[in-house]
Amino acid sequence: MGKKEVLEKIIAALTADLALFTQAARTAHAAATHAECLPDNKYDTTALEASYVAQGQANRAQDIRRALESYRSLVLRPFGDEAPIRLTALVTIEAEDSSYRHFFLGPAAGGLKLTVQDEECIVITPESTLGRALLGKYCGDELQIGSGAAQKSFIIIAVS
Repeated sequence: MGKKEVLEKIIAALTADLALFTQAARTAHAAATHAECLPDNKYDTTALEASYVAQGQANRAQDIRRALESYRSLVLRPFGDEAPIRLTALVTIEAEDSSYRHFFLGPAAGGLKLTVQDEECIVITPESTLGRALLGKYCGDELQIGSGAAQKSFIIIAVS
């Protein structure tokens, strides 16, 4: 799994999401302004509710548009065993049970799950708990996430 391929998948997913939410906002706006949504009495809030949905969809489309712009202008940095983890790092961590996960540290769209070469990769941001924990770490470092009984240990096994 390469970072360039991950970046291409992120851009493709965000482009598809932008089209979906833009169309949803247009549809909700059309519903809010349709003649059938005109209130019959002061208690009829159909048009108002539809306008809230339209605004929410438009806001989400704008968020996706900003994320897409940030990924289109993103410069992928090379990383190795001696480089600290920063933005654009593709990190593989191994849990205590020997399972492993891939994460891409990106500027936006945290939580986006991608399948790249039959492997799952999750986009995280520096603002997330895991993103903060990874920043500045190196390949081979151990991470402690959570606290008390919920604390989990991971080892960084690859950074590219």
